[in-house]
Amino acid sequence: MMRVSPFRFEIATCLLAVGIASSSALLTAQKPAPKSVEEGKPQTKEQARADEHKLPAERGNVIDRIVAIVNGDLVLESDVEEEERFSKLYPYEEDETKPAREQAITRLIDRTLVLQQLGGFPPVAISDDEVDKEEADLRKDLPACAHADCTSDAGWKKFLEKSGFTEEELHDRLKLRAQVVHFIEQRFRSGIRIGDQQIEDYYNNTLLPQYAKQKATAPPLDSIRDRIKEILLQEQVSALLDAWLKTLRDSGHVRMMQPNEEAP
Repeated sequence: MMRVSPFRFEIATCLLAVGIASSSALLTAQKPAPKSVEEGKPQTKEQARADEHKLPAERGNVIDRIVAIVNGDLVLESDVEEEERFSKLYPYEEDETKPAREQAITRLIDRTLVLQQLGGFPPVAISDDEVDKEEADLRKDLPACAHADCTSDAGWKKFLEKSGFTEEELHDRLKLRAQVVHFIEQRFRSGIRIGDQQIEDYYNNTLLPQYAKQKATAPPLDSIRDRIKEILLQEQVSALLDAWLKTLRDSGHVRMMQPNEEAP
């Protein structure tokens, strides 16, 4: 079966960490309590069970630390911890040659840069149905769900809690992710044109050798033409996105903080 390669943006940028803090100095207080506590409401059992699986900085048990400063916006230790947990939950590829923490920080910096750009555009309306579909696909595709009852609502809820997320937290993440995906597609995809020759070249030079290597019969070109076109679109968007992010980094101010270093 033909496998569509993962969209580079979804690997590096779309899995957004919710609630990146903004401040001009190193935090000297504990991380804010969960929303329900801040509003004077008791913490729900679901939130309490999810918090049991979160790391100390996320629970507010220790003083949070600044990991990076991106044009004045902060990436916190708790953001990195949450991103590392989410990278285990979501089925996207990791670079095995680099530490997971380093990759999480890079994604967070890239996301912060994108969010800063997105702030100058009208927000994209994302329906609950779109988020629900994304969650339904996640429940079907997650490798970890092979050993959990993700098909039932109760089993899915329990699985999320063991991963340190409530259903509401996951919903918020997926909604923000969808907003950024739409933003990137509007910015880059509209100007890309894929010709028939490009599709045929991909089929003959890339796809057919893959099937031959597996000693399998390739499907006819016409039956997968649209899927090949999508792959080529994704590859071009990926290249444009990489160049754009490099420009944002070079033209902005990104500073990695060392342990025990005080913010300027």
